[in-house]
Parts: sequence; structure tokens; C-alpha cells
Amino acid sequence: MQLRTKITSIFIVLTSLFLTGIFILIYYNSKKYTESEFYLRLSQRATIAAQAYLEADELNIDIYDDIRIRHLQTLPNEKEIIYPVDGERKVPLVNLDVSLPMSFYEEIFSQEYAELKLGDYYYTGLLYHDNEGDFIVVLSATDLYGFGKLDNLRNTLIIAFFISIIFILILGGYYARQALSPIAKIINDVNSIRAENLSQRLNITNGKDELGQLAKTFNNMLDRLQISFDLQSNFINNASHELRNPLTAILGQTEIALSKARSKEEYHSILKNIDLEASRLDFLVNGLLKLAQTDFDSKGVLIEPIRVDEMILSIKENIDVAIPNNKIEINFEDLPENEDAITLMGSESLLNVSLRNILENACKFSENKKVSVKVFSNIDYISITIKDEGIGIPEDELKNIFEPFFRASNVRGIKGFGFGLPLAYRIIKIHSGEIRFVTQIDKGTLVKISLPNRNTYNT
Repeated sequence: MQLRTKITSIFIVLTSLFLTGIFILIYYNSKKYTESEFYLRLSQRATIAAQAYLEADELNIDIYDDIRIRHLQTLPNEKEIIYPVDGERKVPLVNLDVSLPMSFYEEIFSQEYAELKLGDYYYTGLLYHDNEGDFIVVLSATDLYGFGKLDNLRNTLIIAFFISIIFILILGGYYARQALSPIAKIINDVNSIRAENLSQRLNITNGKDELGQLAKTFNNMLDRLQISFDLQSNFINNASHELRNPLTAILGQTEIALSKARSKEEYHSILKNIDLEASRLDFLVNGLLKLAQTDFDSKGVLIEPIRVDEMILSIKENIDVAIPNNKIEINFEDLPENEDAITLMGSESLLNVSLRNILENACKFSENKKVSVKVFSNIDYISITIKDEGIGIPEDELKNIFEPFFRASNVRGIKGFGFGLPLAYRIIKIHSGEIRFVTQIDKGTLVKISLPNRNTYNT
């Protein structure tokens, strides 16, 4: 079922229920008012009848007949009955009409007035006190005019109900179509977007209503998709280029070696070049594999408790072997006594790779100047700051530093592939952490890393 049809149907059902309730209430109140009015007429006529018939003066009967004929319209099937009763014992002195229930007469004795409806007949009874004694006056009639009015009202309400439903069906369908037309336009625009025109966006006429918010959200999603496509395209191009260079060098050296017989020294030189390019290729492939591994988020990653201070000391020992002349200084003065506050849950091997890449970059791009590492924590997070005195990163290029193969314009002459920071960024994100860079050209870079500790992980 289409949304337009569903909205129209629900609107018609709700309106039908509302109209049905209103019309029933109107009919019920009209019926009660008609009956109440007719009972009032009956009681008035019963009082007049009692006064006329029970007075000793014969003139009263003539007056009553004159009033009824001239001024009071005779009611359909009108009938009057007067019963003398024993006022003290409250019992009738003659046989009562057995077609009426005794509860009717009992109510007359107790309340001195009673009303009753049997079939199409209305009855009123009253206890009339006279100097000759007490009498029960029962007057009955049918309200043909009231029945006709109620029938006419019922038929009018039924016709009005169906006319209203037809009108609401037409009007509701029209407005539902008008209300949903922007959604239909969004659907058509979305269906027209393909990979080749991913830059196309939905037109937002009113950004404050729900449809405007929907279009804005979809445009934001398209922005992210376009960025992802561009990154993927750049990644493939850069990866192909970086992989082709060492392969071309290896093939070229091999071709040179096979072109003619050469001396032992020449073969040794060629093999050395091949080994260098193969090592470069191996480093590149391993970097790609690690980068791919982080795309699977934390699936399959061994989660274990890690003491951050011990991990940093282990990384420092490894860097001392790889870069003997590094000047990394570690500050643990602000570490808390609580062990859980400096323990996090994660993959030690991945975090080791992440922090080592950042520290090696700090040493490499500062030409082994002083690199300060400081660790501190609060109740929920462990913070690591790494500050170097290197060449810094251009401010307008900071937004690209986490893209694979991207290298800042001022480090093109320094050896590297552009894997370190993207890999470190993804690993930290896997561990629900954050990484930020504060940098100045030729003055250095400050890296701020925040990771949830064991307390946060357990909650």
C-alpha cells in the first residue's frame, strides 16, 4: 500500500469515528430532549385533567374541554385514567391497569410523579391531592411528531455522514498527494544519482521541516560517499604508483643482469639494488596489509589489558635500537597510583604500531631533536601527548594527514610512503580514542591522544 493511500485511509477512519461519535451524541441528546419535552406536555395535561375532572363544579369540565379543543392540541392516541386511592394506606380503591408495571404505581406513591415508556406509548402518572381524597391520574399518548422529527434527524445525519466521508476522501487524497509530492521528488532525484554524477545534490527548499532535514541528511550522506569514492580512487592510484616503482626497478635490474654476463661485483651490486627495492616493496605491502586490517574495526582483534606506561617504555626500547641517536624523553610524573586509571583494554600489537609510528615520525621530521612524551589520566581517559621540535605541518594540509599516501608539501624530500599517520589514526579510532594535532611550521608539532581506560571500558 502506498503511503499516500495509507495516510488517506487512516485519516478517513479517524474522521469517520469522530463524526460517528458526534452524530450519535447529537441524535441521543435530541432524542432525550424530545422525550423530556413530550413528558412535560403529558404532565401538564394530566394536571389540567385532574383539576377539571375532580372539581365538583361542572363548569370546570366545560372549561377543560374548551381549553383542550381550542388551545391544547389533542395528542395522538391520548387517553386519561383516574384512580381513587386510600391516601393513608396508599392503595388504590379500584383495579389498576395491569398492562402497566406495579413499579410505575409504586413510584407514583413514593415520588408523586412517574414516567414510563412502553413501545411507542409514553405514560405519565401523578398523585393528585383533593379535598375529596387522593387520586392517581395516568395520561398516555404517542409522540408521532417527535418520532417523525427523530427519523428525519437520523436520516439527515446518515446522509451528512456519507457526504462528509466522500468529501474527506477526495480532499484527503488531494492534500496527501500534495504533502507527499516533495518525497516523490526526492525519490526521483535520488534515483537519478549514479556513480558518474555523485556530485549531484537534492534541492532543499525549506530546511526547517522534516522533509528539508531528510534532504539535508541525504546530502550529507552523499558528501561522505563522494569523499569515500575520491579517497578510494586516490588510494588505488597512489598504491598502484607506489607498487609500480619498486617492481619496475626490480624488473629493470633483473633485465640488466640477464642481458649479458657480468662480473661478481656487478652481480652483487645488482642484487643489492634488487634487495633494496624488494625491501621497499615488502614494507609497502606490509603497510597496506596493516591498513586493510584496521578496516575491519575491532573484529578478530585480541582484547587484553595494557599498561600504557609499560607499553611506551617497550616502544622506546625498540626505537633506541632502530634510531640510536633519538632524543625521546618520557615523563610519568603525573601518573595516578590507581593501576586501572593507566590500564586500557585493546590490542597491544596494534597500539604498539600506532604509537611507534607517531614517535618515529616525530624523530624523523625533527631530525632527531628533542621529543617529549607525557602520560597522565583522569577517572575515564588516558591522555598521551607527544611534542617535537620539527618542521611542522602546513595548517591548510592538516585535514588530509589521515589519508593514505598523503604527504605534506614540506616533507617531500624526506623518505616515506604516507602510511604512518593514517594507520595510527585508524588504530586509535578502533580503540574508541581520539587524536589531534597542533602544529606550527618550523616550530614543531604537538600530538594529543586520548584513550578510554579500563574503568570506562567496563562501564
